[in-house]
Amino acid sequence: MSIRRLRSSPKMMGDVNTVTEELKNIYYKRLLPIEKYCAFHHFHMPSYEDADFDSKPMVLVMGQYSTGKTTFIRYLIEQDFPGSRVGPEPTTDCFSAVMYGDKEGIIPGNALTVDPKKPFRNLGPFGNSFLNRFQCVQMPNQVLESISIIDTPGILTAAKRKLSRGYDYPAVLRWFAERVDRIILLFDAHKLEFSDELTRAFGSLCGYEDKLRVVLNKADRVDSQQLMRVYGALMWSLGKVFRTPEILRVYIGSFWSEPRQMCDHYQLIELEEEDLLSDIRNLPRNAAVRKLNDLVKRARLVRAHAHIISYLKQEMPTIFCKESKKHNLIYQLPVIFHKIQQQHRVPAGDFPDCAKMQEKLLGHNFSKFKTLKPSLMASLDKLLTTDIANLVPLLQLQETKKKSLPGMLDGDLLGTFRREHYRRDPFKELTRDDDGSEADFDEWIVEKYKPKYDEIFYNLSPNAGKLSGSKVKQWMTTTLLPNSVLAHVWRLSDVDGDGMLDNEEFALAVHLIEGKLEGHWLPRELPSHLVPPSKRLSTASEEE
Repeated sequence: MSIRRLRSSPKMMGDVNTVTEELKNIYYKRLLPIEKYCAFHHFHMPSYEDADFDSKPMVLVMGQYSTGKTTFIRYLIEQDFPGSRVGPEPTTDCFSAVMYGDKEGIIPGNALTVDPKKPFRNLGPFGNSFLNRFQCVQMPNQVLESISIIDTPGILTAAKRKLSRGYDYPAVLRWFAERVDRIILLFDAHKLEFSDELTRAFGSLCGYEDKLRVVLNKADRVDSQQLMRVYGALMWSLGKVFRTPEILRVYIGSFWSEPRQMCDHYQLIELEEEDLLSDIRNLPRNAAVRKLNDLVKRARLVRAHAHIISYLKQEMPTIFCKESKKHNLIYQLPVIFHKIQQQHRVPAGDFPDCAKMQEKLLGHNFSKFKTLKPSLMASLDKLLTTDIANLVPLLQLQETKKKSLPGMLDGDLLGTFRREHYRRDPFKELTRDDDGSEADFDEWIVEKYKPKYDEIFYNLSPNAGKLSGSKVKQWMTTTLLPNSVLAHVWRLSDVDGDGMLDNEEFALAVHLIEGKLEGHWLPRELPSHLVPPSKRLSTASEEE
């Protein structure tokens, strides 16, 4: 698939911007006035800003220390990012927002809270203890053009539970959970431990189970019997924490770009990897739908909150016994919830958590609450019935012009080595945007290793001077590199896009694989000096 096809056309971006602008208009015109009127922001989440609507899809990566969080991010973006460290000890001690930028750089937390273009302005109330441990890492990366990734500190184990972070860690997690599109929760197949802080972190994710993806990482380091036992223990533990009738999906994998250890469940790891990467790859497609869903969920909560505040105001006495009446109303809040459900037909699922609402009400003066304004409630009802319905055609139009993440996360690349894709010309529209002046290099760096690579090539019995995809795949998989990496090597090596490799293209593929095995990152696009000499003239003419 062509990288150009994956980039947003002006018309498609116009459709996306139209949906975003309509969501902004609905929020500022219909929802924000009633939020301010009923003091919604004092009890629940702060108001939305432009950056909350304009931001790219975000992925929150969390888990205990040494479960592979930072390595997972490096695996997704195919390169290191400033400030990243990997090790068996707790190496990530801060929240890092990994985002796209023209130049590499790190923006500290306090500066982020005053940047109107970043969706982090409402993190200020968590204080300096948190902001000193929050940063934004900006870097030029093609994957980051479509999504942003939040790296988190490792969740403390039972042995370290007495240590204090200096800020409300579960509350920060919940703030991000409300705003991200996907939550990746990593566990290590070697050490499955549920600490107190992990349990509290689970509590901050309640209500956002639809965004959660659980990953049992490093699964190639255990045998099948151990994996079965660890998987069963994890499912049992998750069932106790997330009390939902649906069972959470647990992905089994080994998410890094290095060769995996051969094991009995190697094929299972590959299939699970494809499923999870496909899920992440679809995030840009569904970004507008997610924002619309969050807006509707927020509007329903605002409606329930407005009825609660109005009821409490009406029940308060004018002069005497205000304090005793306040405490009595707080004690009877579950009954009040039920009355509002019956009188105003508000679904029970729209109400906030009763215990948390009771706790927050203790610090408020009920006399300052306001009763409902019919005009505001009518505007809110119009949002939920008419305005949202009018956006559906725009979303359907956008659905026909989807885009997904480029490079290693491309679905066609992941499918290159699957049986149904053994066909000629799998990437016939492959193009490059390389600088043509670099194509004039006379020396081909692979040439000096070609005799060694040719021996492998001819041992695989080429037909008419070329190897089919099935033969190349059979040899490539012996390297034990992930299929997503091998698929990227195939796309780079099949320069003429005919679905087969000649001796020069195969030599290029082996050269790229050897570089990857030595720890180097693969290029996103094939540099001109690596283009085989016989392909340089045709490549240059295609670009013209």
